[in-house]
Amino acid sequence: MQIARSVSDLRALLAPYRAPAFVATMGNLHDGHIALLHRARDLGDVSVASIFVNRLQFLPHEDFDSYPRTWDQDCARLEAAGCDVLFAPREADLYPEPQTFKVQPDPALADILEGHYRPGFFTGVCTVVLKLFNCVQPRHALFGQKDYQQLMVVRRMVQQLALPIEIVGAQTERAADGLALSSRNGYLDAAARAEAVQLPLALRALADAVSGGRRDLEALEGEAMQALAARGWKPDYLTVRKRGDLLPPAADDDAGWHSLVVLGAARLGATRLIDNLEASAHPQATHFVSSPTPHRGRLAGSA
Repeated sequence: MQIARSVSDLRALLAPYRAPAFVATMGNLHDGHIALLHRARDLGDVSVASIFVNRLQFLPHEDFDSYPRTWDQDCARLEAAGCDVLFAPREADLYPEPQTFKVQPDPALADILEGHYRPGFFTGVCTVVLKLFNCVQPRHALFGQKDYQQLMVVRRMVQQLALPIEIVGAQTERAADGLALSSRNGYLDAAARAEAVQLPLALRALADAVSGGRRDLEALEGEAMQALAARGWKPDYLTVRKRGDLLPPAADDDAGWHSLVVLGAARLGATRLIDNLEASAHPQATHFVSSPTPHRGRLAGSA
């Protein structure tokens, strides 16, 4: 595995290749990242990963300074997985001057859910992702569906800016008990880690209620949040939305009711966790997939 620190060094390493496949990360890698890299190796003529903790997507009170940096472990995992090139710029390499030019995503998609609770988050994400795309110039870029809204925002950005990149979504990788793999799971002590599975279970219960025919979403979502809160969580949202635009389905929108995603974000102690379950059409009722029941999720193609 070759490591590039500067943009010029990266471009020199990638010059012989025509179709890089790219996985952007903030480090502290887990099996979900490695699954993305394995998929990247199948798609491109060179696999590229990046490690960069992007200050622009953290709010002032969030964990930028304490975000886990596990450089030696990450390099060993990437090399063992067959990564060809690691781009690991320092902040001064990627932002040699204040980043006053930024990407402003569509507020209709980016200012709801995660964007509501983390204002400016998707501006930071889109700005760094576009800059990384310009550095790597990938043919394919791979993102996990655990960050469902982020995947949608990045895909829309690529479409609207006519970037020659295929965005590939991969199903969420899960631990044996169903918890979605996340770098922030490392913040959880043993007791909190055992409790954390209640988030995907709450999403499953919410999905099952909708599958069973309930349409009183406001009441359903309130019940789901209250149930988590009773266990000591501080939920931001547990909600049922349409997959196409992340808006609530209307009562008379039959098509919308058969293409749903259930999303949740909640704090367990000081750790904020997110997860989702995607839904697909079913002739009789809404049927949810990507179950958080105990199994390891497998990779899929484009979401």
